[in-house]
Amino acid sequence: MRIAYYRVSTGDQSIEAQRHALGSDFDKEFTDEGVSGGIMAADRPGFAKLLEQVRRGDVVFVYAVDRLGRDALDVQATVRRLIDAGVTVDIHGLGTIGRGAGEIILAVLAQVADMERDRIRGRTEAGRAAARASLRATGKTHRGKDSLGRPKAADGAAVAAWRRERNASIRATALQFRISEATVKRYTKAFPLDPLERIDTAEQKLPQAEVELMLASPMDQRLTAYRSQMLARAEREAARQAERIERPDYDPLSED
Repeated sequence: MRIAYYRVSTGDQSIEAQRHALGSDFDKEFTDEGVSGGIMAADRPGFAKLLEQVRRGDVVFVYAVDRLGRDALDVQATVRRLIDAGVTVDIHGLGTIGRGAGEIILAVLAQVADMERDRIRGRTEAGRAAARASLRATGKTHRGKDSLGRPKAADGAAVAAWRRERNASIRATALQFRISEATVKRYTKAFPLDPLERIDTAEQKLPQAEVELMLASPMDQRLTAYRSQMLARAEREAARQAERIERPDYDPLSED
């Protein structure tokens, strides 16, 4: 049986390039997408299934040594395990890996993959350090981004407001903004009802002109204006109460 194994390290990468290079004449295919090569082969969901189903006489095809993993010892142990089970391992561009010379070549290439993983880790850490330093100094990373990590898929406040205004489902909102349902849930939780929308009674409502002005402002300005309005209202109420107390005919028992 001809079996193909594909692996990519991140969710935004595709296995299609590997599939195209190896061809499509396979009886079975196993994949690990978004899985680091630093994870032991037997601990990856796709490769673990391959190990369960592979049989003596089968041939496992892989695009490159680093697709098997980036831990040199684990790659060698994995290939040796397959060979001992009577399974042939074929690496694109190298051919069949057998005992003796084949294992020596594999060991060298696995060590190179392991070293490359260390270099990738080093470059990543250096990039993060530079980004943090630039963010502290200028408010932007060294690549001009507003924060570390991936850019936001959408404006969370806008997504939450759109869903609330239309009473839309999570799925409908995800389709509207082309984001995942998990992202919609996160935004909905992060941006609950606007404080202005929580003012229920007629006595608490602000004048319509003030509400419209506040709704037209950015969220932080709206919150600041809301706090100022509530503080001013509390001060006016306290002043009116003081005036009532100073009246000669004031009777505290007559208050509700």
